Amino acid sequence: MGKATIGMITSYQGLTQSDWLWQQTPHAFGTWGNIQMLKNAPQPDYLLLYQYDFHQHIAQKKSWLPRFQRLSLTSKNFLTQSELRGVPKENIIYLMREPPLIEVQQQNSINYAAAKEYCGYVMGPDQSAPTPAYMPAIWYHANSFRELAQMPIPEKISSCSWITSGTSRTENHRQRLAFLQQIHQTHLDLDVYGRNLPKSIQNLGEMKNKWHSMAPYYYSLAIENYADNSWYVSEKLWDSLLAWCLPIYYGGSAADRLLPPDSFLRLSSLDEKGIAYIQEVTATPEAWHERKEAIAEARQIILHKLNLLNWLSEFVESFS
Repeated sequence: MGKATIGMITSYQGLTQSDWLWQQTPHAFGTWGNIQMLKNAPQPDYLLLYQYDFHQHIAQKKSWLPRFQRLSLTSKNFLTQSELRGVPKENIIYLMREPPLIEVQQQNSINYAAAKEYCGYVMGPDQSAPTPAYMPAIWYHANSFRELAQMPIPEKISSCSWITSGTSRTENHRQRLAFLQQIHQTHLDLDVYGRNLPKSIQNLGEMKNKWHSMAPYYYSLAIENYADNSWYVSEKLWDSLLAWCLPIYYGGSAADRLLPPDSFLRLSSLDEKGIAYIQEVTATPEAWHERKEAIAEARQIILHKLNLLNWLSEFVESFS
């Protein structure tokens, strides 16, 4: 029996690469175990709807349809058989990836309701999802899988970095930006990288490969956009650990269930108390040295178990 092919559609505008996820396997052409990830496969065995925003398409169609058609508009109008590529409903997977921020809860409800019309399995990092669960791991290092899995520890020459952005569209984003401003005012020994940051912040710039702004550091701040449930955890934590950093992590409790307890440090609050904790930890590399073995263990869990390709492989296996 051949490998099951998995196609994908997504609402992430920048995610157009045919080889999406191929860097998350040591094998050629997106192969992992019993599956092959082929985003644009014309007739895949399974179809992954990855953060597909039905609500956007509903709004777009309502804007130009005649009024009588708008009133009868349902989610069943939005994915054609051509787009679904002939994949049966039971083989279509919907994964919500974005956090359930209060500003998007209504949109998420629309997405989940619409996804149930098309998909046999609907999951999200949210108690309101048909299947609440943590999101399988993806990462944003350009290194190959084999490099990440087999490399020695990179040379550590600096204390701490934070990759963030100036996004301010939600209250949680604004809280993170306010924390960044507080850190700036304390002159903490911290290198900041990112896009669209306030001009008042000393920003070392946007990086094409996150590895370059993490690997040389002992510590990395990993501040989630959402920390209020037991499901949401993002690449902010995976990227830090894969670069052999000890993450100083602000987020929900999902990480406690997924990773060794000594593989990251908990940041309890985004305020003066949190800044004092960061200052204390990053003053020496001692904590990193003490937890080096736990970091190594966490990296292998991310690469081999939490990996989205492994999750898809196990999903397909459960149907065979």
